[in-house]
Amino acid sequence: MASTIKAFRIAIAAFVLALPPVLSWTVVAAEPDPPIVAATKSSLARGDFNGAATLIQNFRLQYGDLPEAIEAYSWLARAALMGGAPDQAFDLADETAKRVTKALAGKTIDSDPHLALAMGAAIETEALALDKRGQKGEAVHLLQTSLVKYRGTSLATRLHKNLNLLTLAGKMAPTLHKTDLLFPAHPAIAPSKATLLFFWAHWCSDCKAEAPIISRLATEFEPKGLTVIGPTKLYGYVAGGADAAPAAERVYIKQVFDKYYSLIPNMTVPVDSANFETYGASTTPTLVLVDHAGIVRLYHPGQMSEPDLRGAIQAVIAK
Repeated sequence: MASTIKAFRIAIAAFVLALPPVLSWTVVAAEPDPPIVAATKSSLARGDFNGAATLIQNFRLQYGDLPEAIEAYSWLARAALMGGAPDQAFDLADETAKRVTKALAGKTIDSDPHLALAMGAAIETEALALDKRGQKGEAVHLLQTSLVKYRGTSLATRLHKNLNLLTLAGKMAPTLHKTDLLFPAHPAIAPSKATLLFFWAHWCSDCKAEAPIISRLATEFEPKGLTVIGPTKLYGYVAGGADAAPAAERVYIKQVFDKYYSLIPNMTVPVDSANFETYGASTTPTLVLVDHAGIVRLYHPGQMSEPDLRGAIQAVIAK
């Protein structure tokens, strides 16, 4: 077995070395992505869809439908969607899901992380493609049935995110668990007219980049009724990916908070993975703006510019 694995790794290295220089460099720089995934993403980033498809096809001819090849194939569907081709995206996503199902051969979805990522991407892309084709009802149904099927797996939070993108704005905000706090909550300095949920993770560089924006806006709008809550959760590791027990990780989270987030005035920090699943915060940061009546007015996975977020907060507080 060891000799087989070694031979496979040598073959993968040879495949990478045969790539054009730009792709070879990208593969090394993009770890921990597998080489074929990194090469595919690099080709797509340059706008070379056909080149990415050829890379995957050549890889499959040499090594078959390995899980990392299926993950790479899922990026073709995502690229087609971003390129404004929902029909092509849906077909590619559907094919991805079929390949995942065949590769699993009855095993659970989380038995292989590449297959789990590929299936999550396939369902996400199918749903968003349906929505872009004006079939929002079908998209919501797909996500709801997939949530039932994959409840309790690594796909659940991602599926919640996409369902929330399509349905959460204008509805009552889900319950936020606040029994386990990183530190005691601060009293509000004004009656709350709006609540900004800022989902963050201790390892997340985009969260750290968003923090100064949140800090400035919270300082400006807290006297006018803005409350900021910063949900986070335990991931089982600390700096450098070192495994950590919950108590040790909480200490590390507090250190990260003190360094990057402490200037956000009076931000309460619940520590609970259930909040991330309920709000679909598979992307960090995720920003959710809730009005005084508890209605979600903004659901935004990823970073948000200061002007855009300021405008959203102003609109909610002014009501």
